[in-house]
Amino acid sequence: MNTRRFCSRWVFCLVIFGFATLAMAGEPMQQVKQTTDKILGIVSDPTLKGSAKSEERKRRISSAVDERFDWEEMARRSLGRHWAQRTPDEKREFIQLFRDLLERTYLEKVQGYSGEKVNYEGDTVDGDYGVVKVKILTSSAREIPVEYHLIKKGTNWLVYDFSIEGISWINNYRSQFNSILTKSSFKELVQRLKAKATP
Repeated sequence: MNTRRFCSRWVFCLVIFGFATLAMAGEPMQQVKQTTDKILGIVSDPTLKGSAKSEERKRRISSAVDERFDWEEMARRSLGRHWAQRTPDEKREFIQLFRDLLERTYLEKVQGYSGEKVNYEGDTVDGDYGVVKVKILTSSAREIPVEYHLIKKGTNWLVYDFSIEGISWINNYRSQFNSILTKSSFKELVQRLKAKATP
């Protein structure tokens, strides 16, 4: 599953939200920025620097990420039609593996910020669903459009998908997972996810 490059770009986008320019910020956008500001605060906290604080820093970042991501919804959508065929135990295992894989990628990239800027273009809400649009301005003045798709649960807006330059992250995984499940088995998919998540 060659998702490292794709995920790395997304993670980088999320990390630098705190340096964005807001325009017409609605509730979904405000909540995404709130979480990202928290992550940036952890990364820049001088009391959490160094190898001795590595585990505590990772724990705090993971906790902040968990507040804004709907892992079950993301896992369900990434399996698509294969989700309904899974037992409750299989679903729980898959959600955890999916979360571990993404958080591991995130933690590896979260400290890679190098001064890029992000402009919030606005957000839209349709019932319990919202979209946050941003544009990332790279050091070479290239603009990269990003869309975050969120679902409202209670008072929280939670990310369940996002796209970079029109490419859906969840659709990308679903295509890869479907290929494995069609040619092999759920057991094989789980084994691959475990291999990816192993340090």
